[in-house]
Amino acid sequence: MSKTKQRRYDKAYLRIAKEWGKLSHCERKQVGAIIVKDRMIISDGYNGTPTGFENYCEDDEGYTKWYVLHAEANAILKVASSTQSCKGATLYITLSPCKECSKLIHQAGIVRVVYHQGYKDDSGLQFLKKAGVELEFIGDLEA
Repeated sequence: MSKTKQRRYDKAYLRIAKEWGKLSHCERKQVGAIIVKDRMIISDGYNGTPTGFENYCEDDEGYTKWYVLHAEANAILKVASSTQSCKGATLYITLSPCKECSKLIHQAGIVRVVYHQGYKDDSGLQFLKKAGVELEFIGDLEA
């Protein structure tokens, strides 16, 4: 695929991830993730509480509850409970991954991460870079 065509697809998938993030009940941040393999969306996720828990992500002081799952973790866990595999896939995410999620991304076999905004701590990106995962920042989502 040409670089121009790939860029168009990357932006489109990031726009989908951004829309998906709007489903999150978290007030502080709404993050969306899409996993694509062989030009097919195989999973999606957004940040939020585990299944069966209340949908409030923040406590009374406004802090994120410790058990809130990040968007990329939710997307990877969905794949784990299916017949699909993340091996060789691309993760599209609206916010670059934290260090904990970066371990999951690498271990799941995801080879490329395309993100829209940088997380305050870039140690997750540094880990992925060291692991050989291709990283791409796209700030402008217009076609």
